[in-house]
Amino acid sequence: MGIIKVKNIRVFAYHGCLKEEKKIGSDYRVDLEVKADLQRSSQTDKLSDTVDYVLLNKIVKEEMAQSSHLLETVAKRILNRIFKEEVLAKKATVWVSKLNPPIGGDVQKVTIKMTQKNKK
Repeated sequence: MGIIKVKNIRVFAYHGCLKEEKKIGSDYRVDLEVKADLQRSSQTDKLSDTVDYVLLNKIVKEEMAQSSHLLETVAKRILNRIFKEEVLAKKATVWVSKLNPPIGGDVQKVTIKMTQKNKK
């Protein structure tokens, strides 16, 4: 078993419960950790035998582009897509951070973390 991490994916998106958040948007950072069997790819040197981190980045960007009220909803969509499109993934964790959230204080970021196992 091995782990592939994609860290600090930078995205500008329109998530939140406030009308202003939907209009002006915010900066977000997304981190992924995907567990998979990397033994075969380490021997074959073939992209088809591993988890494609280019695909992971694409999934994050596409799911972040769909506006949602909650970061939890976005994180769940990202996890569902990973397991739908990346069959070698056994388990995945996603961290979604909203930078400078409008919560009435000087807060650098708010982060949610969700983990899911592949049911297949």
